[in-house]
Amino acid sequence: MKPTFSKHWRTLAATALAGSLLASPLMAGHSWSNYHWWLGATGEVNVPVDANLSGPWPGHLQIAVEEWNKSLVIQAPAIQQGTANPKTCKPVAGRIQACNASYGRTGWLGLAQIWLANGHISQGVTKLNDTYFNMAAYNTPSWRQLVTCQEIGHDYGLGHQDEDSSTDLTTSCMDYTNKPQGNEYPDQHDYDQLMTIYNGTRHTSTETTASITSRLPSDAAGGDTPADWGRAIQYTRDGRPFVFEKMLPSGRKMITHVFWAIGEGPRRPHD
Repeated sequence: MKPTFSKHWRTLAATALAGSLLASPLMAGHSWSNYHWWLGATGEVNVPVDANLSGPWPGHLQIAVEEWNKSLVIQAPAIQQGTANPKTCKPVAGRIQACNASYGRTGWLGLAQIWLANGHISQGVTKLNDTYFNMAAYNTPSWRQLVTCQEIGHDYGLGHQDEDSSTDLTTSCMDYTNKPQGNEYPDQHDYDQLMTIYNGTRHTSTETTASITSRLPSDAAGGDTPADWGRAIQYTRDGRPFVFEKMLPSGRKMITHVFWAIGEGPRRPHD
């Protein structure tokens, strides 16, 4: 049985992580911000992941969820068949929706979106764009696994370890890289960073994460273009916006994290 993420273990893990951060220049923090889900009764994130997928994608999602479950923080239940229309991939409160469709020449391979309520993630979406993955350049197991793993990681609150797409500095799927092979899965630093994010979370409940968030209404689908995502708040080293923030009529905030295809995506106005 997987060990629970106890307060004692969090303290030990945080101490060990502090030492490792000093030991390696690559071991920098890579959360989006302080975004996190509510913790369940066991002190873990037990958010259900729904598959609205076709073709080879269900297998890639299964691998990604299994890999994230190797952390001491994530304990996603078995993947369930979703009921969302993959084209719109409408979010469901308390769950992560994973969808694939031909979203068109949007410029992105994949995107992750989260909605924030009371400082916590209340729902998440991963979209995988078949318009690009049907192209020879991206129609490989490595590209599919890297992007699936990264977008699910974003939905748990992680950012990138590195944002220079021309380099390959890690073995992590949380690397913004054009070199997918060897970067298909999380690495130890991803698991350590999840510890750091959730170690400071005090909102542990006797309920499951899903039961807490399911009492919140689901927001509308987040859209497929920068015009739908609000203002850009982070840029890659080559000047492409990859994190967007939008305030919603409900009073909640939507955050979009984008994985651009090679050479695509808008630039800063002065670039």
